[in-house]
Amino acid sequence: MSIDQLIYNCKNNDTKAQGELYNLFSSKLFSVCLKYSRNYAEAEDNLQDAFVTIFKKIEQYKNKGSFEGWLKRITINTALQCYRTQGVFDIVNDDLIEDEAITIKDESDISIDYLLQIIQELPDRYRLVFNLYVLDGYSHQDVAGLLKITTGTSKSNLARARQILKDKITEYKTRLNSQSL
Repeated sequence: MSIDQLIYNCKNNDTKAQGELYNLFSSKLFSVCLKYSRNYAEAEDNLQDAFVTIFKKIEQYKNKGSFEGWLKRITINTALQCYRTQGVFDIVNDDLIEDEAITIKDESDISIDYLLQIIQELPDRYRLVFNLYVLDGYSHQDVAGLLKITTGTSKSNLARARQILKDKITEYKTRLNSQSL
């Protein structure tokens, strides 16, 4: 069945088509949920909530633009919703820190798993901004809109996230170098 036919059937509340859509996109959307959740269980809950929203709002998809992108936006918004209601960003001010990119000169001794782990360990406010801006390519203005914060707070949180990651990578590399001596 084509994706257009699958969407059409989902718009008609066909549960078999909904199951197929879930099977087709759940693994990709779960990886999105993992980026924006504190842990695996929360990511599972966010995925289920996202699909409930997707099936409720699928009538709004007008077959223009990327369907997968539409699904991803709903999933990100669903995952972010719990942070909006918890006031994760309330105590952050607009103190701007110089925004500098992290450059890893010799990444051969740093695994992707370690990088993902330290990103996941970032405090919520920093992890969310980092993921939206760096990994998903949103602008600071878009991040601010999604998280209901100011653009300055977005920039400040990104800079702080990058500094934390830079410090953890430096510490990790120092440990590796001392073990190899």
